[in-house]
Amino acid sequence: MRTLRPYLVFLMLLALKVFARLFYAFDMRWIGELPPDPWRHIRLVVFLNHTSLFEPLFAGGTPNHFLWRVARHGVTPIADKTAERLLVGRFFRMLALHVVSITRQRDETWDRVLDRIDPDAIVAILPEGRMKRPGGLDSHGQAMTVRGGIAEIIESIGGGRMIIAYSGGLHHVHAPGERFPRLFKTLRMRLELLDIAAYREALLAKAGERGLKRAVVEDLERRRDAICPTLAEPA
Repeated sequence: MRTLRPYLVFLMLLALKVFARLFYAFDMRWIGELPPDPWRHIRLVVFLNHTSLFEPLFAGGTPNHFLWRVARHGVTPIADKTAERLLVGRFFRMLALHVVSITRQRDETWDRVLDRIDPDAIVAILPEGRMKRPGGLDSHGQAMTVRGGIAEIIESIGGGRMIIAYSGGLHHVHAPGERFPRLFKTLRMRLELLDIAAYREALLAKAGERGLKRAVVEDLERRRDAICPTLAEPA
């Protein structure tokens, strides 16, 4: 079963992509200059503006060879309360080779994520750690912030490419608490490709006493607020 898992994950991702392409339109654009194939040599995907559990639909805008790499080497943390849901948890556990259930504390569950990062790993993470509600805040009425654990992943990976994926939000498709998603909507995202080592060194050079963790958090929040596209259309 272990040797079959990459193939099963790839089939799940491929089926998700086909479903997404059939029922949704995509407005996904790159920012800045790009190499011939920007989806090659990716080690980290940072997804900003987390609004819905239906965000795996964005797989509809990715090439098959990237989905295959995720199936073979993907590492992604998911919230324990999501992993514990019967159907939703099973679905999310099939979206990468290693899906690690974590709490919102800095404990051994986070260490398990870091332990999965080997030289071939491609990590996908939603660093805000919770979903934005339609009012713009999280479920506790707090502003959406980036958690500092993303800096530990950047340090662990070392080199390679990082994609920052700026979501336009999916409340028009499915907002937290709603029962069913809406079909035939447009999914918007902007993509930025960065060299991980260069990004880390640039932040360290100007971080000063704040340290890398604070610098990464501030930089990602600034980028999110400046670049995330607006919601595709009203619900």
